[in-house]
Amino acid sequence: MSTNDYVKYVTQQIVKFMDTPKETRKQQRQERKDLDASSSYFSNRWLGVLPFAVRLLMNKKKDR
Repeated sequence: MSTNDYVKYVTQQIVKFMDTPKETRKQQRQERKDLDASSSYFSNRWLGVLPFAVRLLMNKKKDR
């Protein structure tokens, strides 16, 4: 990606941000926060996928 393309993209994003009303931005930000909080487990958020993999492995061994 050339420098011109990057500057053009950043400019478009800034203009888009400035054109949206403040209340709409706040609402979108709150929706993103709510979605992030409800869709991830605490262990996955802080420790990554490793706890999930260990849990799957334990459940497989338990089922056998």
